[in-house]
Amino acid sequence: MDQALAFLKVMGDSRAFDMTPSDTVDPGWHSFVLHTQAYAMWCEEQFGFFLGHEPKAAVRTRPLIGSVVDRVRAAGFHVDDRLWGAAADCNPPACCGDGDGC
Repeated sequence: MDQALAFLKVMGDSRAFDMTPSDTVDPGWHSFVLHTQAYAMWCEEQFGFFLGHEPKAAVRTRPLIGSVVDRVRAAGFHVDDRLWGAAADCNPPACCGDGDGC
């Protein structure tokens, strides 16, 4: 859940709607969205707008997830690389991230 919140904060603050969470982080966002009133209030407090979730809006690729991880880390958040498929021990041809060609 902490990775989902960090992701949402970076995406909302920067209005970077080209971002997508990993398959492992996305359920945290889903869980929060299901508490619609609390999520809507948090979005309004944090960003001044509702940050909608569009399933399958972006194709998850290793470069895209890597970019998201870099942005979350640059914003000062701790990144759990294991949840993003970006851990050092994740190397092709083993698929340990999301999407094609990971």
